[in-house]
Amino acid sequence: MTWIEKAKPIWLLMLVGIFTGNFLLYQTSFGLTIMPEETQYVVLGSLLDLVILAPLFTMLYLNKFTLKTTIALSALGCVLLRFLIPSSLLEPFETITWIGILAEGSLVLLELLLIVAFVRYMPKITADVKKSPLPVVFSFSQAVDRYVRTHPIIQVVCSESLMFYYAFASWKKAPRSGITLYKKSSYIALQIMMIHAIVIETIAIHYWLHDKAPILSIILLLLNIYSVIFFLADIQALRLNPIHSDKDAVYLSLGLMKRAQIDYSNVESIIEDASILEQKLSKDTIDFAVRDFEKVYPDFILKMKTPQKVVLFMGIEKEYNFVAIKSDSPSELKELFKENGAAAIDAHQ
Repeated sequence: MTWIEKAKPIWLLMLVGIFTGNFLLYQTSFGLTIMPEETQYVVLGSLLDLVILAPLFTMLYLNKFTLKTTIALSALGCVLLRFLIPSSLLEPFETITWIGILAEGSLVLLELLLIVAFVRYMPKITADVKKSPLPVVFSFSQAVDRYVRTHPIIQVVCSESLMFYYAFASWKKAPRSGITLYKKSSYIALQIMMIHAIVIETIAIHYWLHDKAPILSIILLLLNIYSVIFFLADIQALRLNPIHSDKDAVYLSLGLMKRAQIDYSNVESIIEDASILEQKLSKDTIDFAVRDFEKVYPDFILKMKTPQKVVLFMGIEKEYNFVAIKSDSPSELKELFKENGAAAIDAHQ
């Protein structure tokens, strides 16, 4: 772990301090009373805060440093200045803020063009998905990558499209045959309980909050509706996508939360030692195990030769050196990796 990652709480604290301090200064009566007569220097300080320091601390927190990220965050800081600082105080620096707004608008336009390209190629993407032998959760993202340039906004749109597909258009589909991850657990029952709790909470809180804070109640209502749709989609994605395998790889998916294509040739060894399996998993281990009311341990852990790419919620991609798996047929799945892994080694040799 680098010093940047170790200092994450400090970067987050600095960000909170910048936004809180500037909000209190310009948006509260106390802040306006302590404002000096020469406001230009105070506004200049806020400009440096939001256009330079806030983007810097954000990139340090995310541990992501690119020119595009720098431009996007600085431009966003300029946009925030327009909302945060009264126009009478911001007037001497208005040109700078407009430059930031134009830059942010250009980036948004570029992302909208990517979304338009995604929609334009949707018939071809759908045709490829229907032809593919892979589960939709894998074949859809592969088809998107084939026709549309990879971009974070496309990954998010792809993830949301899968969610709406499984929530509304998959109920007539029959589950594939294969080893499952959830049938010996109470995971789906837990998900259904969560949906019930959200529905009850939505009715109660929306009724109580609507008269007191209508905007907040609408925001919470939309978030709760989204949560229900996501839980329904996650249940369907889990039911319809047991473990799929072919001659080259195993395709693991845990609902919409995580998925990975594990090539047999990339498996270095299989860890079966109970003392290791019952330990707390390391940060470079991704686990494919459903969580319900009881504590669970993986059946085995795969040690990878090269870091394994895993797609998480909202299309976020991360790499791990170990993959922990708990399934309903551990012996069968373990044998699948052992047999095909040995065959892959023989073929390579």
